[in-house]
Amino acid sequence: MTTRFIDREHAGRELAGRLAGHVRTDRPLVLALPRGGVPVAAEIAAATGGDLDIVVARKIGAPGQPEFGVGALAEDGPPVLDRGTLADLGVTDDELAATIRDERAEIARRRDRYRGGKPAPAATDREVILVDDGLATGVTARAALMWLREQRPRRVVLAAPTCSAQAERDLAEYADEIVCLHVPPYFYAVGQAYADFRQLTDADVTRVLSGAHR
Repeated sequence: MTTRFIDREHAGRELAGRLAGHVRTDRPLVLALPRGGVPVAAEIAAATGGDLDIVVARKIGAPGQPEFGVGALAEDGPPVLDRGTLADLGVTDDELAATIRDERAEIARRRDRYRGGKPAPAATDREVILVDDGLATGVTARAALMWLREQRPRRVVLAAPTCSAQAERDLAEYADEIVCLHVPPYFYAVGQAYADFRQLTDADVTRVLSGAHR
């Protein structure tokens, strides 16, 4: 997988250019998956005249293997679990309960920090662009898309600068359209598409959101 983007801002500008032919309204709701999706989404919101906000989603890691995702949560939605993987690992719902409780607490903390106590944006009857900086398994994006669908948006576009072919296939049934600039034949990690893929902080996210809202 070769480097395609300088950083997330560059990726956002490239993605905004591709989205120009796919956005059907003058003022879409552009929702970022924090943290990495926020600077990408900010460029898209600026280019489309959209309203920028967030959907907070968290991966649910397997017991003892927190980096191995077996599901995800988004906002106040129910857990979205990979039942096949859980069966293969022999992991029960009871064994995931503590992890799910911890991730819900982290979602609440991030919502409060990023939105300043404001409610989630209303997506009902709006065109929504859900943005991440890349989709490896797509598990958190799937949870976010399922949460969004409950709000009955008019149309949902999932947008990412880079994604695996598997994630693109798996997520097709949850979005009206997927726009991904770079789908390499061999996908190893999202960060390999970026020259600068530094980890973002809460302060980075609030700074970008504050600038966009001004």
